Amino acid sequence: MKMKIDVLLGLQWGDEGKGKVVDVLTPAYDVVARFQGGPNAGHSLEFSGFKHVLHLIPSGIFRDNIMNIIGNGVVIDPIIFKKEIEALEKMGINTRERLVISKKAHIIIPSHKKLDAASEAAKGSSKIGSTLKGIGPAYMDKTGRNGLRVGDLLNDDFCERYNELVDKHRRILNQYEFEDEFKENDKDFFESIELLKTFKLIDGEYFINEQLLAQKKILAEGAQGTMLDIDFGTYPFVTSSNTVSAGACTGLGVAPNKIGEVLGIFKAYCTRVGSGPFPTELNDDTGELLRKLGNEFGATTGRPRRCGWLDLVVLKYSVILNGVTQLIMTKGDVLNTFEIIKIATGYQLTKGVVSKTVPFDFNKVNAQPVYKEFKGWRCDLSNIKKYDAFPDELKIYVDFIENELQVPIKIISIGADREATIIR
Repeated sequence: MKMKIDVLLGLQWGDEGKGKVVDVLTPAYDVVARFQGGPNAGHSLEFSGFKHVLHLIPSGIFRDNIMNIIGNGVVIDPIIFKKEIEALEKMGINTRERLVISKKAHIIIPSHKKLDAASEAAKGSSKIGSTLKGIGPAYMDKTGRNGLRVGDLLNDDFCERYNELVDKHRRILNQYEFEDEFKENDKDFFESIELLKTFKLIDGEYFINEQLLAQKKILAEGAQGTMLDIDFGTYPFVTSSNTVSAGACTGLGVAPNKIGEVLGIFKAYCTRVGSGPFPTELNDDTGELLRKLGNEFGATTGRPRRCGWLDLVVLKYSVILNGVTQLIMTKGDVLNTFEIIKIATGYQLTKGVVSKTVPFDFNKVNAQPVYKEFKGWRCDLSNIKKYDAFPDELKIYVDFIENELQVPIKIISIGADREATIIR
């Protein structure tokens, strides 16, 4: 039997709980591979009373005998990478045995972050909501064909190419009248790339296909969410990479016919960090309660997340784009206390006109959600171990979503800990 790569990704605006789910599923796999994004990701894992947030390292790193790959589609900040590695090694994790890095992954240098900050500041009230991690400028240099890749660290001319890129960035920053102060990070940067060079640097496309030939089970781990995809998200309020399942092919170097199951993760409600359209957003006491109960603050930025009811229009769109074969619902426990829970089934764009599709220019359309109401379950789920023990109201909620999307919900998370996971 030919092995295929399963893809796990978010179906909303990120923060769906991918880190925890990858950690839960990892025992069924031999390899976990990140295929896009960078340190703008914040994948939170919690087990045995311990919580850790990963930004660049794949979420399989805590499991023994699992190989983790940072693929070519990822952009790596060596300084953040070094901090993550040091934190993991303090916990006794042998990262060099468990992690390999594609030579074709691009590198974020200190001046990328300055460019990010200057560009965002110049936008004024039209800010994208960037994490200011240098992600966008790094991808711009990648497509501009003058970026630096991990494999370039092994070449004698790396410092020369680095200085040329810094000079280019300085010229751009001068247009913003932005103070030149990124030299102070050079020392940290060059110390960090020395640590990066101690890892096994691979030709990722060959490596991952060899793993498939060796009958290894591989899970591709996405970052951010479908509605932040550079092509299909709420442009221009999006990230700089392809967050959809097709991104796993280009971000790892595998053919489309090598993709197996596509596992789509969604919260039982919606959240969004930063600017951009969010039809079901609740700017009231209910939204504030969702934020409080769900501890909705960015794992990377610490920013409070915008909160709202579940949006089925967005979910159906994401299911189509990704070819989702299995659904995973997280944070069902956050809705425990609500008497009435709502799901948006369409958008009223003009009087008498209800749309079931995501509009082209989401930012300029007044999409008012059309809701269906559900009775809340109003009970604690923390001691429940099987789906059959769920209250009827929660089962009705789950069944409605499943029937609307025509994809089975296989896993329901009812808490942050890896043990608080119901597998159907």
